[in-house]
Amino acid sequence: MLSADPRHPDPPLTRLRRAAHGVRRSLLARRRPLAALLSAVAVLAGLHVTTQPPPATVPVLVAARDLPGGAVLGPGDLVTVDFSPASVPEGLAEAPLGEVLAAPLARGEVVSRARLVGPGLAQSAPSGVAALPVRLPDPEAVALLRVGDRIDLVATDPAEGGSRVVALDVAVLALPPPDGAPGSAASGLSGRVVVLGVPAPVVTTISEAAARSFLSYAWAR
Repeated sequence: MLSADPRHPDPPLTRLRRAAHGVRRSLLARRRPLAALLSAVAVLAGLHVTTQPPPATVPVLVAARDLPGGAVLGPGDLVTVDFSPASVPEGLAEAPLGEVLAAPLARGEVVSRARLVGPGLAQSAPSGVAALPVRLPDPEAVALLRVGDRIDLVATDPAEGGSRVVALDVAVLALPPPDGAPGSAASGLSGRVVVLGVPAPVVTTISEAAARSFLSYAWAR
């Protein structure tokens, strides 16, 4: 309320209270328009979030369960998982169904070419090492091996009986399934094939020994 006598103005505290009352009345009068504006802003923000495109993904085949080396990959062994493009590993196998695992594959692990029996093994081998399939005559002895074992190859002359070491400390890269097992090719030959990682200079020596001698192995120290 204004002072009745302009020669005696209201005290400062009274004027401050009157100004605060006026501001409050002004805010209350604009409360509904402000609420409507804030609601509209919230709706627009929500629409902006929901209309954002989902992040880009790439479908990748991974093992649906733990798989042993030598397993033939079937539809139930693999599932598709979405990976971000930056996290997709290199060297993925494009069509792994029906292929043979060169080494065990853990659940959720991607199927790379290096994990399959075939040319991918050579690419994964260290420099100067060749992936060489070798048929060992004793399949029961091969059954004792595991991928990653390191062995010495021994050649025995069937006629003279002498033995010699033809390769030292070579790695077992893969153990394809025995002939006649699902996914294997029936060759009619005895023994079982083992894929070994051998130094390039001894590839010829091992191949000749496999053709002329009885090959066996000893675990390398």
